[in-house]
Amino acid sequence: MSSEKAETALAQAERGTLIVVSAPSGAGKSSLAERVLKRVSHLSFSISYTTREPRGSEQHGVDYFFVSEDEFRAMREGDEFLECAEVHGHLYGTHQKPIEELPAQGVDVMLDIDV
Repeated sequence: MSSEKAETALAQAERGTLIVVSAPSGAGKSSLAERVLKRVSHLSFSISYTTREPRGSEQHGVDYFFVSEDEFRAMREGDEFLECAEVHGHLYGTHQKPIEELPAQGVDVMLDIDV
């Protein structure tokens, strides 16, 4: 194998994996993600953006990035989201930047996405 092919193979082997957990709202995606994240140390969780208000002890930047509808729409118009949807009257989206950067650094990333 040439050194160029070996470098390409090594770079691909070091790239992280995207894991998508997708189901309807309330199906248990978050509970499943929490359990997996406690057991798999090299796994990162993709924090979604939302226009809804925090519930209970939810924290900005930990559970979600809570933004205004205007901020969300500006981000969507700027093509910043990998995916976005309206669920129960609120907007939710996955920002592209961490989904591109983390796997490139060898980090596996789990996404929690409503159907």
